[in-house]
Amino acid sequence: MESEVKLTKLAHCAGCGAKVGAGVLAQLLEGIQVHQDPNLLVGFDKSDDASVYKISDDLALVQTVDFFPPIADDPYLFGQIAATNALSDVYAMGGEPKLALNLMCVPQEMPSEAVQEILRGGYDKVYEAGCLITGGHSIFDPEPKYGLSVTGFVHPDRVLTNSGAQTGDVLILTKPLGIGVLTTAHKAELASEEGMALAYRLMTTLNKTARDIMVNYRVHACTDVTGFSLLGHLLEMAQGSDKEMHLTVSGIDLLPEALELARMGLLPEGMYRNRHYAQPWVEPGETPLEVQDLLYDPQTSGGLLMAVHPEDAPALLAELEGKVPSAQRIGVVRDYQGGKRIFLD
Repeated sequence: MESEVKLTKLAHCAGCGAKVGAGVLAQLLEGIQVHQDPNLLVGFDKSDDASVYKISDDLALVQTVDFFPPIADDPYLFGQIAATNALSDVYAMGGEPKLALNLMCVPQEMPSEAVQEILRGGYDKVYEAGCLITGGHSIFDPEPKYGLSVTGFVHPDRVLTNSGAQTGDVLILTKPLGIGVLTTAHKAELASEEGMALAYRLMTTLNKTARDIMVNYRVHACTDVTGFSLLGHLLEMAQGSDKEMHLTVSGIDLLPEALELARMGLLPEGMYRNRHYAQPWVEPGETPLEVQDLLYDPQTSGGLLMAVHPEDAPALLAELEGKVPSAQRIGVVRDYQGGKRIFLD
């Protein structure tokens, strides 16, 4: 199938790199009236990964939607990545995905076999998550796109948001950074086969295991690192929690090939949007430019970023080790002193 359809050639941008920038998105939502409902525990006004609505004292619904243009040429692989990415928002809220609906845009001339392979990739990842696809919606569009609307369950008292970080919390990340740079280089045929094989493996790894482990510990805040980059999502967490974040840059796992490509200037457009949004709040210190670039790099289907109680952090890291792509202790949460929100140490 990969030799018949080159999906990435049909898209202007790939994966979560196609997201509207965080700053632009905030402007678009500004002034929209937010209606109050005591059962709406999390809405769109808090920059969280999904909405949460309380059904009973023991049950709340987690709802999210995510779709994007192809980030892989192989239709089956593209379907897997898009589904893995959409499911991640539910995991980031501490929830368990239960139901999903397909969202698909396809060119009229796309072979039916390619369309079926995209759907099959999505179905396989959804079922791996213990979730069910129960329908969906499709339209014709010159640029293909695929994703899911996902509904999950969570206990109302165990919802994780990106605004609950507490002073002293340890910051933990579960996947390495550099996906956006690698996929950008791949479109220019400058990424290695080994590098792309690793990228695809990372993007198709569910955050289910990370979620299942973290809910047993005192995690105060969580988000998944996707199109807004590590620093963009971390800034939302810092602002929502009214804290500042101190990162130990040497503790952040960066894909070596992506780092070398960044030195060459092969950077996705989304990186510049993320830098424009977050940079005014970041004190870079002596961090090399190419490392900063990867911290602003838009990730597709990235890992979970957690703020965990310092007494629980060692045990959580130990349990994550070997069960997630990369269990990293990347920094700490401190009281906000005014001015910058993120410090690169």
